[in-house]
Amino acid sequence: MLEAAFVERPSHPEGVGDLHVGRLAARAPAMAGAFVALAGGETGFLPDSDGAKGRTEGEWLRVAITRAAQGGKGPRLAHRPAPEAITGPPRLLSRGPDAALRLAAQHPDALVQTDSAAAAARLRPMLGERVSFSPRPVFDDALEAVFEELAGHEVALQGGGRLTIHPTPALVAIDVDAGGVAGGRDAAAHLSLNQATLAEAARQIRLRHLAGAILLDLAGMPMARRKALLPAMQQAAAADPHLRVVGITGLGLIELQRRRVHTPLHEVLGQPPSALTRGLAALRRGVRQAQARPGAPLVLTAHPAVWQALRDCPGALDAFTQAAGPLTFQADPLCPSGREDIHAG
Repeated sequence: MLEAAFVERPSHPEGVGDLHVGRLAARAPAMAGAFVALAGGETGFLPDSDGAKGRTEGEWLRVAITRAAQGGKGPRLAHRPAPEAITGPPRLLSRGPDAALRLAAQHPDALVQTDSAAAAARLRPMLGERVSFSPRPVFDDALEAVFEELAGHEVALQGGGRLTIHPTPALVAIDVDAGGVAGGRDAAAHLSLNQATLAEAARQIRLRHLAGAILLDLAGMPMARRKALLPAMQQAAAADPHLRVVGITGLGLIELQRRRVHTPLHEVLGQPPSALTRGLAALRRGVRQAQARPGAPLVLTAHPAVWQALRDCPGALDAFTQAAGPLTFQADPLCPSGREDIHAG
């Protein structure tokens, strides 16, 4: 069972842990902080509690990104004192750990397997013998299916029910559909379904990097029974250091709060999945096909927007060519989303 997931694109790193030189552009007393101009025209927010207090506009600072840009807002920053005077221009000093290194740190006993020789060479000096290079694609059809589910709204539950996850700008709403149990009078069946739902809801929140206010609507239970499930919800949330159980609302919704750190998965992938997400998934399928039929010329049939997104993504098509050989594009303006196909020409 998948325990953690990141989708991080080298052309758009989320930046958590990056160290910058920035200029304090504007104080924001109502927000208890200040805005800091960073390299590339980006603006981050530095709270008073993390080093903005007492500083003046125009001052140069060394800052680290502690929360990725998300929800249309810039990254959150923290001041990092420098051993010497800091002057401009705004610039990136160093990159923080990427997704592979974050996962390796979170799971110190896990092996790190990659099908990229370059990635293996980069990671081995830091992770040593934990890194294993695979000559075959490490993303198989089963793992692709898991990530496809993470890109969607619905999650199937054992017993026929489902979770429906709806991120909004204000909060994340998670609804439990009881499936075949709905409408029945078996209270024990409803209780069993909802108990199983708590663990899966906490897992989906963690895998998708959902954050902020989260409301969970359980299926078919009176208020007293819902309150009785709060200890189980707290137990399910205990494995996630960012997730906190707030309580239960007057409408019987379990109220959760998760600290914002990494970019939510739906913002990376798009919801519904973006043209780039669909194109990259097609390329991964194409690499697996090329492994099965080496030397066969490959053709991508997709909507023109998918091809354009791949061309605009630095390195995407070059990496495919290195792994699988030349790729020809065949435009299909009527190609449905998710039906992009790479086949032998």
